[in-house]
Amino acid sequence: MKALRKYIDKIKPQFEKGGKFEKLHSTFEAFESFLFVPDKVTFKGSHIRDALDLKRTMTVVIIAVIPALLFGMWNVGFQHFISMGETVGFWDQFWYGFLKVLPIIIVSYVVGLGTEFVFAQIRGHEVNEGYLVTGMLIPLIVPPDIPLWMLAIAVVFAVIIGKEVFGGTGMNILNPALTARAFLFFAYPQDMSGDKVWISDKIDAYSGATPLGDALVGNFDNFPSAADMFFGFIPGSVGETSFLAILIGAVILLFTGIASWRIMFPVFAGGYIMGVIFNLVGANAYMDIPAYYHLIMGGFAFGAVFMATDPVTASQTNKGKYIYGFLIGILAVLIRVVNPAYPEGMMLAILLMNVFAPLIDHYVIEANIKRRLKRVKIKV
Repeated sequence: MKALRKYIDKIKPQFEKGGKFEKLHSTFEAFESFLFVPDKVTFKGSHIRDALDLKRTMTVVIIAVIPALLFGMWNVGFQHFISMGETVGFWDQFWYGFLKVLPIIIVSYVVGLGTEFVFAQIRGHEVNEGYLVTGMLIPLIVPPDIPLWMLAIAVVFAVIIGKEVFGGTGMNILNPALTARAFLFFAYPQDMSGDKVWISDKIDAYSGATPLGDALVGNFDNFPSAADMFFGFIPGSVGETSFLAILIGAVILLFTGIASWRIMFPVFAGGYIMGVIFNLVGANAYMDIPAYYHLIMGGFAFGAVFMATDPVTASQTNKGKYIYGFLIGILAVLIRVVNPAYPEGMMLAILLMNVFAPLIDHYVIEANIKRRLKRVKIKV
């Protein structure tokens, strides 16, 4: 590493102002920051000094999604060989899934970071580390057989429309990863819904329906058990099937303080309460499934842990976070049960509340101001 550090220091002047490649300064700075801890310091003014910078925050989130990623790779292979009626070992299953998921990750990062670099060069800004997480989340919320060219278009759309038009990292109002999924769902619904897309290269006679798909059409004869949904032995998006793997990631995010429990817990509470309400209504078989099923099937848990807790697009006030998270849980179950055109409601629920998060914070702050003004009047 010392030799690499010396080489970078040697060529660094060429990328600084007045150097031969000064226009590529932001790109060089991005690679340097990725390899080494930045050596920048503050000289004047008041600044927040903390060991937990954006780079370390993104690294913790990446670590937290690794359990879901690894299980997802294995499950892709497991579902494939089950559909083919073949019995193979663990490592054969994992290797098959690894080869299926790896190209998705590569396309996500290459296209996304390439777009980020272009905008950084145009604006003359530094390349932020925000896409390190987005680039990993996108492959985890898509089917294993998603065409790579579709994924590339969705990634470009998410980076440009979902983030850069608002000013870049920290300024976006919509979660970029969910923006990519929303684009794919509405632009190419045939590759994001139905029974054919969730299992890689399955035989035609094999049903590849997810639990949500079965519940939507009232097919409860072969409905997976709660244990299968908890551990993740079901078809679905790459990283969304295993509640246990997602739970491990949640523990990491909460223990390190990266994710807010004020958002995460109310999401699960809202989803469970909405499920109980539907149990009481009982208008159809879908409404009669146990309320906790909604928390362990589909993308509910993944959205609650990794999407809803996005600190940029979520509410910022403490009270607003409770409201924001609770409404996401309510809306997610409401959409998936009531809307037959879209069995998975988590994406739409989070994107909708992303838009309303500033409004929630506004009214929370206004209420605090009015409460304090009343206290002043009483003292006077």
